[in-house]
Amino acid sequence: MNFKEELKQWSQKVDEALDRYIPSSDAYPSVIHEAMRYSIFAGGKRLRPILVLAATQAVGGNTEKVMPVACAMELIHTYSLVHDDLPAMDNDDFRRGRPTNHKVYGEAMAILVGDALQTLAFELIAQTTESFEADRVNQVTLEIAKAAGSSGLIGGQVVDILSENRDIDGDTLEYIHRHKTGALFRASIRAGAILGGATVNQLAALTLYAEQMGLAFQIKDDLLDIEGDEAKIGKPVGSDIKNQKSTYPSIYGIEEAKRMATEAAAEAVNAIKIFNHKAEFLQDIMHFIINRDH
Repeated sequence: MNFKEELKQWSQKVDEALDRYIPSSDAYPSVIHEAMRYSIFAGGKRLRPILVLAATQAVGGNTEKVMPVACAMELIHTYSLVHDDLPAMDNDDFRRGRPTNHKVYGEAMAILVGDALQTLAFELIAQTTESFEADRVNQVTLEIAKAAGSSGLIGGQVVDILSENRDIDGDTLEYIHRHKTGALFRASIRAGAILGGATVNQLAALTLYAEQMGLAFQIKDDLLDIEGDEAKIGKPVGSDIKNQKSTYPSIYGIEEAKRMATEAAAEAVNAIKIFNHKAEFLQDIMHFIINRDH
């Protein structure tokens, strides 16, 4: 099976699980569940849940058992996007080629959608005590909570907001992206590895992979906002410029940003050589991220 076929299969499995875990659109109060499903099934790449599954596979764990945690990462990611699109944040009208949640359901409902997705995520994580030892579940819960909180995703968003309309240095930009974007990648990989029974060395290698992959992903995102095809990206290009945000290309220039992304991707792949063929899919994910056009 080639990479694209395997990626598609895992994405379909994640979608099937999400469909089971999220209340149906006619469950009362129906509008919140319909709105949750609107954003969850808007065509995302499912990278974060797939990273959970791929890390579990790399250390020889059971991918079926970690599916609730994999889906939890997608719920948290989607909640952050719904809130990020709000007028008080990035004020985006489109996401993945469709009107953003607040444009369809209103701002109040979009806020509640984000809240509901995040709380459902931790409900799913808690349920994995039926499949794993409580101490592993506790460790994963702590990892994900920190990654989603003020020392992770939220912290990155805060510094991002405070940095708008200001000239910032490379260290501040790196802080923003390692927390706003990279934290969930790191937590996804580490959660899958921990639940899969990773050794100390395996967990360290996968953590380095996740950190460098997250950096490469964000730099590529910044580049696509300048050079990307709007039809493929699903939202207008130039949104970073519109919102007067500093990016890797704006600070370092396009060519240097490309070099930094390539270097981070190479370091990510090098970090998981200890797994040999068991990490082929993770290597392919890194190549996919660095070469993607949307």
